[in-house]
Amino acid sequence: MALTRDLYDDDHEEFRNIVREFVERNAKPNAERWDAEGVVDRELFTAAAEAGILGFSIDEVYGGGGTDDFRFNAIMAEELASNPVSSGMAGIALSNDITIPYFTDLTNDEQKQRWLPGIAAGELITAIAMTEPGTGSDLAGIRTTAVRDGDDYIVNGSKIFISNGQNADLIATAVRTSPDPHKGLSLIVIERGMAGFSRGKNLDKVGLHAQDTSELIFEDVRVPASNLLGEEGAGFLGLMKNLPQERLSIAAGAVASSEGVLARTLDYVRDRTAFGKPIGSFQNTRFELAEMVTATQASRSYVDQAIKQHNEGALSAADASAAKFWTTEQYVDIVNRCLQLHGGYGYMQEYRIAQDYLDARITTIYGGTTEIMKEIVGRDLGL
Repeated sequence: MALTRDLYDDDHEEFRNIVREFVERNAKPNAERWDAEGVVDRELFTAAAEAGILGFSIDEVYGGGGTDDFRFNAIMAEELASNPVSSGMAGIALSNDITIPYFTDLTNDEQKQRWLPGIAAGELITAIAMTEPGTGSDLAGIRTTAVRDGDDYIVNGSKIFISNGQNADLIATAVRTSPDPHKGLSLIVIERGMAGFSRGKNLDKVGLHAQDTSELIFEDVRVPASNLLGEEGAGFLGLMKNLPQERLSIAAGAVASSEGVLARTLDYVRDRTAFGKPIGSFQNTRFELAEMVTATQASRSYVDQAIKQHNEGALSAADASAAKFWTTEQYVDIVNRCLQLHGGYGYMQEYRIAQDYLDARITTIYGGTTEIMKEIVGRDLGL
């Protein structure tokens, strides 16, 4: 049971096969080790670049794929989410969907020539640093400062929960350049090896164990003014410009994850027996799965339409926020209900549903909490 989709053409489906083969060849053999180490090999990024699944939105003149068709991003999100092998692959998707746009859209010609070839080759790994120990969704509360000193900025402060934080070479960092809550925010790129820049511990998370998530510390870091992204004081606008795509990519992954969980649960209830018959034959099981499958199909249609609108430049921040909170809350609910259908086995780590349960919970938090997403949607209603 599935509605016909008209979102993709043959090029997109060919790309899907490339992603699938890449995961089988590069991620599957290393998944257990990456989980234990809490970080993927840097070579994963160069391999992804060689395969054409990293940096495809970067202009061809800099070594990228030269396409800004978000449907390729969505294909990747679907493949990594519906058939999860390792959460470490999230670092590649995060680069494409979230961090690389800061380096393609907000950079000047000199910065493009300096950074984009290395990013496109997977040799320069990128991250975005917004969240601070005392500041999450409230960007106006950012306290990390960048004070102008001649041709440099002196940066002091810290960031937390930074994905790709351990591996990153280029970190687009939200800093305060004046006291104004919004007009005082700027974006500046802090680079690996700069004096005074250090990384705290790789954080021990409930799920997504192979995706490195770090603390970053800045102590009198001298950063050239030429590393400023856009104009000084325009950081809030730069962040707002890229957040809708980030939230749409999370929504696309949440729907695909829900579909994957449901497919695996259907296989389980067909095989697992109780009282002499498959548990899938019980009315409660059928009703539960009927509700979840139908709800996921409705969300799939919503997200597909949002992807089309985003490709046309017409997706609003409110619509992206709605897609994000709706699909992630639904994903968490579906995983919880499917684990229940597994019974005691669902609580065992040898069953994929247990890992799904751990990985799903963060989706209603990162990229903007459900509460913040609802606030954005509510304000868009004129309330």
